[in-house]
Amino acid sequence: MLLGTNDFLGNEYKTRDDVVKACVALLDPLASHTSKGGATIDIGSSATHYDTKAVALETFARPLWALASLLYGGVKYDGAERWIQGFASGTDPKSEEYWGAAADKDQRMVEMSPLSYAVAMAPEVFYENQTDQAKENICAFLQSCIGKRMPDTNWLWFRVFANLALRKVGSHFHNPEQMEKDLLRLEEFQLPPHEPTGNDSGSAGWSRDGPEDVKQLDYYSSSFAIQPAQMIYAKLCAETDPGRAEKYKQRAKDFILDFVYYFSDEGAAIPFGRSMVYRFAVIATASTMALADVEPPAPLTWGHIKGLVLRHLRYWNDAKDIFRSDGTLNIGYRFDCVNMTENYNAPGSPYWCMKAFICLGASADHPFWTADELPWPTDAFPTIKALPDPSHIMVRKGGHTFLLSSGQAPHYAMRHGPAKYCKFSYSASFGFCCPTGDMDLGQLAGDSMLALRDTSDGVEECDGESWRVRRHPTEARIEGRGTDKVHLRSKWRPWKDVEVETWLLPPQEDSSPNWYLRIHKITTGRKLLSSEGGWTNYGQGADGRALIQSFSGLMSPGGDQEEGWSRAVTAGGAVGLHDIPYKGSEGKRQGQLVQIDPNANVIFSRGILPSLLGEIKEGESWIVTAIFGKPATNGKAEEWEEEWENVPKVPSWVN
Repeated sequence: MLLGTNDFLGNEYKTRDDVVKACVALLDPLASHTSKGGATIDIGSSATHYDTKAVALETFARPLWALASLLYGGVKYDGAERWIQGFASGTDPKSEEYWGAAADKDQRMVEMSPLSYAVAMAPEVFYENQTDQAKENICAFLQSCIGKRMPDTNWLWFRVFANLALRKVGSHFHNPEQMEKDLLRLEEFQLPPHEPTGNDSGSAGWSRDGPEDVKQLDYYSSSFAIQPAQMIYAKLCAETDPGRAEKYKQRAKDFILDFVYYFSDEGAAIPFGRSMVYRFAVIATASTMALADVEPPAPLTWGHIKGLVLRHLRYWNDAKDIFRSDGTLNIGYRFDCVNMTENYNAPGSPYWCMKAFICLGASADHPFWTADELPWPTDAFPTIKALPDPSHIMVRKGGHTFLLSSGQAPHYAMRHGPAKYCKFSYSASFGFCCPTGDMDLGQLAGDSMLALRDTSDGVEECDGESWRVRRHPTEARIEGRGTDKVHLRSKWRPWKDVEVETWLLPPQEDSSPNWYLRIHKITTGRKLLSSEGGWTNYGQGADGRALIQSFSGLMSPGGDQEEGWSRAVTAGGAVGLHDIPYKGSEGKRQGQLVQIDPNANVIFSRGILPSLLGEIKEGESWIVTAIFGKPATNGKAEEWEEEWENVPKVPSWVN
């Protein structure tokens, strides 16, 4: 398939037929990469921590999220025959394409969830028309995860799904005791609701992705795993387990009232956390509501849910850089980029994005499809809302959708973990950066971070090997929830004798909707150099050249760096930051535009980072920074000049 004929790109995403065309456009290119027996699909050579057979299984299994939904919704797809054949050969121990039974903590367990979803939702396609021996092999393969050691996370849902499929086809391998045990353990991850306070409507429906020591509440707590799993269970078990099914549906209703804040008016999601290579899977919570008939809670209607899904797909319809020339998906977010990946991201991993198409399981006459698409419900929701569970303050002001964050941290040795969880803020328009090395600030790519370097030895060079950023926030909490004084407060220690206490304040006044404030109290027993970054912007100037070229020092129009501030205005919008005098500080850090390494940002392959560079003496000192961001409109930075002049002051209540 030629990329120019890809029906995913340029798609208006107005109707169900539009979504079907996009789904098929992602399924079709896999045909030429499918093995003779259909069980493995090979689209690349990059490695993971798991074996090559599991890699090939992954690319086979993940498209089934969409294909099974498509078939369940009454749409025929001729290419389904490839997957029918693959089910038989992949589960046959005598076949050269046999996937192999699951071992302890095996990647095969992950892929059993889309395999089981397909068997449970469309057994007449993937199971009933198989031979008796193939049926037995399919069930034996799914059963192989039962009784094995499994990560104490959302992975437990994968075994639940295997049991659901086994029960659906009446297999003697079905193990109800194991399924109940897994469901009870998953229930322990659920978080209690936060009651309304002041002008805050409260928050509910959230789940951790693991036990209490897991500090990550990201898209796994929603669309990548837990919310769709609960709703699919409710769909499949409405009669056999009605109490639990209704509970799961209610959680989805509660959760969506918070989840809408992670999407801009235009449909872009806020990139945050791990597995961003799953791309439009972030909308799966809203998409699965249609399949599971989860009635939207007031003030939301089916028109709003439809709008969330279609606008998010529309956000991607110009993203030609997410495809290889043969129409298969590459590894990355808005472009081909392995820098931001995890050690479990194989060439087929991005096809978890097919969860976005679960809504196709809802018939054409479902109210999700028949309702008129409605815009983001601006009039019904406040522009700022605190979410205590993920420790986020959500902001929708000045045409900018972003969040402030403190309290999350990776709970294992994840690649670029601090960049994915510990920055001060994350933006739907400007994304976030992951470091590419440790030699200088360009490789550090410290957007939305305060980076500190020990200079007590008298060395002045800004070598990146000693730059430290926030890695594990402590004593993190939201204060003032439900009032106009809401803010985040936390502490962190880059060295034993250095403590940084940080306050994050969302836009305080309507006169400064595009600014937020950071306040840092630094207590240090050594001299430090600091570099504080704002939002990253697209790195090319109006003349098509790099806004600032670190190699030559040349600068294109749109970049400014002065004492006390720096700013970058490009096709991505206008971003910058301003030093604010406070408690004896002069507010005279030097503005610096940092040309970050290519492929550091999840949205912009070439990026520019406005920063402030300064020195910190031993003892106690204060740093206050105002952060500016105004996203582009139709690829142009517009009407930003007046907003830039409205630099906010530290509100009196902080003192």
